[in-house]
Amino acid sequence: MFKAYIDGISYYLPKNSLDNASISLDHPEWSIEKIAEKTGISNRWIADKDESVGDMAVKAANKFFEENNINKDEIDFLLLCTQNPDYTLPTTACIVQDKLGLPKTVGALDFNLGCSGYVYGLGLAKGLVVTGQAKKVLLITADVYSKIINEKDKSNKTLFGDAATVSLITNEPTADSFEILDFCYGTDGSGYDNLIVKNSGTNKYSESTPDEFDENGKYISNDSCLFMDGTKIFNFTAFNVPPMIKDVLAKNTMMDSDISYYVFHQANAFMLDFIRKRCKIEEDKFFVSMNDVGNTVSSSIPIALKRLVNEKSDVFNILLCGFGVGLSIGGVIIKKYESR
Repeated sequence: MFKAYIDGISYYLPKNSLDNASISLDHPEWSIEKIAEKTGISNRWIADKDESVGDMAVKAANKFFEENNINKDEIDFLLLCTQNPDYTLPTTACIVQDKLGLPKTVGALDFNLGCSGYVYGLGLAKGLVVTGQAKKVLLITADVYSKIINEKDKSNKTLFGDAATVSLITNEPTADSFEILDFCYGTDGSGYDNLIVKNSGTNKYSESTPDEFDENGKYISNDSCLFMDGTKIFNFTAFNVPPMIKDVLAKNTMMDSDISYYVFHQANAFMLDFIRKRCKIEEDKFFVSMNDVGNTVSSSIPIALKRLVNEKSDVFNILLCGFGVGLSIGGVIIKKYESR
């Protein structure tokens, strides 16, 4: 049976900047310092009005091909993780295949996951590679949450940024590759409505819904926009991540001392620090890189992973963990390839 490796990551950030000063201008009750303190974020990148997930995926992929000198004709499968597809149908991955000029012999599909999406994508890609169905899988993550966040929603506006990433999953390692080891997954669909766009599918569809405000005039929600119950998402994360980390270590017969770095979904600074302490992870092994990009949903782990590998030299075993919308969680360890 083949092994599967991550062999290169690239990412694309849109050109429009949304910094804390801009948010504070729209919401004077939130100072620049307060936003940074609560979120650990100073800037986010926002897609153009006419820039779709498919557009961002293509830009990220072309950047990947240029940076890694990869022959497009060698790609035989395309996986696209997004919750903001170009259309309800057809699958955006098919559009991306055509725009990239990939061979018509490739497989291509979308899968709908958010903050755990990169880990699940690695699992799907590994399954294709180790069973011999594909030799080179292009795993793309791309989301444009800015298009589903209400302009009056200061809470979500401060957290989320748009981005796209591309990772190559292959059975042919190079000196820079990381082997994908064993996974653990988890799902609690009873919390599906804690992070949701209610008016977005066939269940409750209408052309428009009004903004809702509390008695003090504070924005609450709009069923056509992103809604997040931050407290319940926090509780899900706080109670489910620590046992997940233990399970991933056990499944891979490793201990904390075997792990060089931990890269979690880059949600916000407060949540990450709370989880780190709850998991008893040393601060210098816990990599955080979100200040200049925000919470980029499925792209947050690969962006941080790319930066970790570029910045640190002592990177051998990395534990990845994604968690959030679904409610969904997943973890895996990747191991630096050593040629024998």
